[in-house]
Amino acid sequence: MASKSNTDSVFLTLEHLLKFEWLNTVLNFKVGSQKSNSVLSGRFASRLRGRGLDFEEARPYVIGDDIRNIDWKVTAKTGVTHTKVFTEEKEKPAFIFVDQSPTMGFGSVDKTKSVIAGEIAAIAAYKIMKGGDRVGGLVFKGDGYDLATPKRDQRNMLQFFQHIVDANNNIYNQQKFDFSEALKGVISKLQNIITHDYLVVIISDFYRYNSETIQYLSLLSQHNDVVLVKVFDPMEESLPKDKITLTNNEKQISISKKQKRVSEDLKDDFKTNYDGFKQEIEKYNITLFKVNTVDPIEEQLINVFTQYKPK
Repeated sequence: MASKSNTDSVFLTLEHLLKFEWLNTVLNFKVGSQKSNSVLSGRFASRLRGRGLDFEEARPYVIGDDIRNIDWKVTAKTGVTHTKVFTEEKEKPAFIFVDQSPTMGFGSVDKTKSVIAGEIAAIAAYKIMKGGDRVGGLVFKGDGYDLATPKRDQRNMLQFFQHIVDANNNIYNQQKFDFSEALKGVISKLQNIITHDYLVVIISDFYRYNSETIQYLSLLSQHNDVVLVKVFDPMEESLPKDKITLTNNEKQISISKKQKRVSEDLKDDFKTNYDGFKQEIEKYNITLFKVNTVDPIEEQLINVFTQYKPK
C-alpha cells in the first residue's frame, strides 16, 4: 500500500477531486473532431448518432431510437426496421464506471490505483459537463455499488464524486465477495441505464476480467462508444531489484534480488495479459489505454491524447 505521508495519495477527498476541473482541457472525447488515427479511433472516428445535418448510414432500430429517424426504404427492402444515423448530434450522454473494489487499493510508491481512478473520473466528468452533455456513473465497491444517473446538473456530478470518495475511504474495510456474481449484478443494472448512443468510460485495473466481461463489453460497444482506462502500479509490471516482502493480509512471501526469474515471469505475464486483453477488445472497436500510479496524471493523459494526432 502507498505511504500515508500524503493523505491524498491513499484516500480521496471531495476537495481533492474538485481541483481537477482545469485538467478537462486535456481530454478530447468529442467524436466529431477525431481522425482515423486518433486515440478514440474505430467507432469514435467514423460516426455519430442522433439528429443532425448529414445522413451517414442506416442501422437496425433499437428501442428508444427516435421514430422520426426510421428509414422506411431500407426497412421495406430488408423487412427489418432501420433508423438513420447522422454525422452530427445534439447530445451524447456519458457514463463513467469507476472501480473502487479492494484490488484497486494497492500502490507501491505514492498513489494507489483507486486514487488515480477517482482522479481520472473527475477529469472526464468535468470535460463532459463542460461540453453540455449529461454525465453520470457507477462506483463499483465489490460488495456493492453507488449509482448517479446521467444528468446535466452540477449537483449530480458532485454527488457522483462523493460516491467515489466514500467508496475510496472504505476500500480496506470491504467484505469478501464473489467477483463474478457482483459484476453480474452491476451489469444487470447498467443494461437498464446505458441504452445506446452513450460515451462509456470504464476505469479499472481489469485484474479479474474473463470471457463474460469481454462479452458484455462487446454488447455494450454495439450501440455505444466505449473507452477503457487500465490503471496499474509499476510493481505489478516489474519487481524492484531489492529484496521485498509481499502480503495480501493472509499470506506473505519474500522475494530477493537473486530470484530474477520471478521478476521476469511477472513482467512477461503483465505484458501478455495486457496485450491479449487489448487485442480481444479491439475486435469490437473498443479503445484501451493504460495509466500508472507514479507519473503525474496530467502528463500521462497529455501523452495519450497527443500521440495520436494526425501526422
